[in-house]
Amino acid sequence: MPRAQRIQSIGVDELISHLRDLASNLWWSWNEEGWSVFQTLEPNEWRATNHSPLGTLERTSPARIAALACDPIFVKRVYDGLAARAAYLGERAWFQRGALATMRGLRIGYFCSEYGLHESIQQYAGGLGILAGDHLKSASDLGIPLVAVGLAYRHGYYIQQLARDGSTVVLYPDYDFARWGIEDTRVTIGCPIGQRIVTARVMRLWVGRVPLYLLDTDLKANAPEDRKLTEGLYKGEPHLRLRQQILLGVGGMLALKALGEKVTVLHLNEGHAAFAALQRALELHAVGRPMQEAIDAARRATVFTTHTPVPAGHDRYDQALIAEELAPLAQRAGLSSVEFADLGRIKPGDSTESFCMTVLALRLAQRVNGVSKLHGEVSREMWKQFYGVAANKVPIGSITNGVHIKTWIDPDAERFWRGACGLRLSKQAPKGTGWRHAESCNPTEFWQLRARLRSRLVHFVRDRLAMQAKRRGEGQSAVAATYSLLRDDVLTIGFARRFATYKRAPLIFHDADRLAALLARSDRPVQLIFAGKAHPRDEGGQQFAQQIFQMSRDRRFAGRVAFIEEYDMHVGRMLTSGCDLWLNTPIRPYEASGTSGMKPPLHGGLNCSILDGWWPEAMDGINGWSIASAPESDDPVARDRADSCSLYALLEDSIVPQYYQQDAQGVPHGWIARALHSAATIPSVFNSHRMVAEYTRKAYMPAFQIRGS
Repeated sequence: MPRAQRIQSIGVDELISHLRDLASNLWWSWNEEGWSVFQTLEPNEWRATNHSPLGTLERTSPARIAALACDPIFVKRVYDGLAARAAYLGERAWFQRGALATMRGLRIGYFCSEYGLHESIQQYAGGLGILAGDHLKSASDLGIPLVAVGLAYRHGYYIQQLARDGSTVVLYPDYDFARWGIEDTRVTIGCPIGQRIVTARVMRLWVGRVPLYLLDTDLKANAPEDRKLTEGLYKGEPHLRLRQQILLGVGGMLALKALGEKVTVLHLNEGHAAFAALQRALELHAVGRPMQEAIDAARRATVFTTHTPVPAGHDRYDQALIAEELAPLAQRAGLSSVEFADLGRIKPGDSTESFCMTVLALRLAQRVNGVSKLHGEVSREMWKQFYGVAANKVPIGSITNGVHIKTWIDPDAERFWRGACGLRLSKQAPKGTGWRHAESCNPTEFWQLRARLRSRLVHFVRDRLAMQAKRRGEGQSAVAATYSLLRDDVLTIGFARRFATYKRAPLIFHDADRLAALLARSDRPVQLIFAGKAHPRDEGGQQFAQQIFQMSRDRRFAGRVAFIEEYDMHVGRMLTSGCDLWLNTPIRPYEASGTSGMKPPLHGGLNCSILDGWWPEAMDGINGWSIASAPESDDPVARDRADSCSLYALLEDSIVPQYYQQDAQGVPHGWIARALHSAATIPSVFNSHRMVAEYTRKAYMPAFQIRGS
């Protein structure tokens, strides 16, 4: 290839080939040298396709491509992007540079039911998938020898729209896998589910250095009900969900074997993947080991991460259903249906107890962890009966979640921190450099950054609200009115997450008149921006969304409250970068970890949260605020009243006044000191590089070292 700077033009076919090459690895999604090429290719189509490189290329006119093939600046950007990726893939990463390189033969098989990799690849429902996507990206950046397995959902999760009354309209798109840069490995496997062998093709997405294998059963060779196994994410009733989990675990292990991937350690990310460890045990049993010995061996090499802090959140199935769908596995194990069902019971032999996927994972994993220190405590208490010891003796640890900074940081913010405090995100290591110097940044320049990010968010929200109004047929006046909603110079509070009821999205509206008085003060106005969607069958969560939508239309809040439909990774990035304050109001201790609040500090934002999930570990009294929460009680109305009053008092007496204590130039030095302290203390710890390195040291390496003992 000739040197990029000497190239004046290339052929159209050659340019298209290079663009397809650049899109073939999701490295582009977290590196500006990659995604900016496609943004430049055709900006309008980039937005219209939700930032899909191949979708943008497909919709770009031949004339535009021909013109760009003769543009030396654009051609250079393409070659620079390819060169940057090649350098990234070719360098010796953290794992290879250190003592960990002695772990030859270590290869982690990471199993998860969903992956949040990019907004144009809708294969995620919420935090579990986002966490999994960030885990893969950090594993790639750090050079961890990891291979991932999941399912390829034709409909993804779902697309959320709101009707005129705010009720949820559920849409199931039919995704074209070809637009994802996915490749067909030409490998198919036959997975035993019930009385049939279900055929699945194995597709591969490259996430930097990490291959992600996705199974697809939407094939003519399969019965109609089997083709639906990969139709949608969390879409079906328990019977379908169990069969999906068999495909993920058993089928995923069969796929790795067919591909020649020699996995030595399994990581089950939530109980959905527990059948992978069972299949590992059955493979050991098939070569002559007694079943119990095979289970013990599989257990030593398995890591299990639980994300669910409430008993009702764990998948459970009737013994009859287990016997029906897992008969082939029970037969291979030489176990009766009762003995097989006992693998998923706390008390083997208790026919009244249902089969629990989390119990199966606990039984088949020697290393188990929650996703925050508090969640580890909750999990030890929850599962002490299974282990038969006191809670403080339960062998469940904790590895607190983190976010992949390069995925979530706005490029404008990254450039600011690079110049202001020497941040170097290109240096891939578990310990980030530069953040600790954030407090030395120039306050005025920092506040200018905040103004740009906030203004960008406000214009984004207005555009989204206008599109929503047009789709609902609300008329030109209603559409025009959206462009006067919100302001870009006032305290902006954000709330965006999955609308599970325990997260209490409408809590701030508990006393609507008190809130209205707080938002509407002319000398210190406040505005709220919401986004989020509930499971299609979660009527309570959908009612929460409807309630907030209706509040956004309430005259008391006159343009100060907005609700954006279809919460995805792009919306998440816009809100976490643009909001001044990030609100989190779960019922303690139901938030296992949460990661959305880790993202605003990347942009100088602050957190205001119930002390749940990750926040008790991060909160130091300066880098944000904690909402005093009432103890658990049988009166949820009284609890919500008490928690909302604590929130109002915090806003009225501390948060809002400090934001508006500004000098003659409008710079709030006290607020900025808090914000810079937040940036100095949170991103350096609550990031996925630290998290994945911790998994490597505490779980993967020990499991690899004792797997054969």
